[in-house]
Amino acid sequence: MSDDFELDTDDLTRRMDGAMGALKTEFASLRTGRGSATMLEPVTVDAYGQQTPINQVGTVNVPEPRMVTINVWDKSLVGAVEKAIMNSGLGINPQTNGTIVMLPIPELNEERRTELARVAAQYAEHARVAIRNVRRDGMDRVKKAKADGISEDDQKFWESEVQDLTDTYIKKVDEALEHKQAEIMQV
Repeated sequence: MSDDFELDTDDLTRRMDGAMGALKTEFASLRTGRGSATMLEPVTVDAYGQQTPINQVGTVNVPEPRMVTINVWDKSLVGAVEKAIMNSGLGINPQTNGTIVMLPIPELNEERRTELARVAAQYAEHARVAIRNVRRDGMDRVKKAKADGISEDDQKFWESEVQDLTDTYIKKVDEALEHKQAEIMQV
């Protein structure tokens, strides 16, 4: 019947890349004791009557490892930027100097490091689940094609392709987690 079945592995790869991208974004939001501009990405400011990403109301810089600065373009928004940072749950108290909002990054204690490592592991598990869901979808397509008449050899070939792709991405998640946990635990 349909011996010319070909699984769209590019689609599966794209979806697994999406899971990896989401994981990297979640990892970037974890504070490791070092300042980074990405830690402010989830923070939005109530500016001009709407929620605006912090990088659209000022320039975010990291002049030194333990300091992040935001040079707010509109002086009337300095208070709103401070308030957004305090309400963000980052655990940082902003200090203002004119239109520059300084965020001194406090040293992480051992308990907080362990907690952040656990959160990183949860993020990694979410990514693994997303990747396994993509795997299941690929396997379901192969099973449907088997029902439509592809050979058993083709079925085995495509199942092993999907599994190899899954194993590769799970390994990437594990490596990213290992790297992030080492970064978190580094004093």
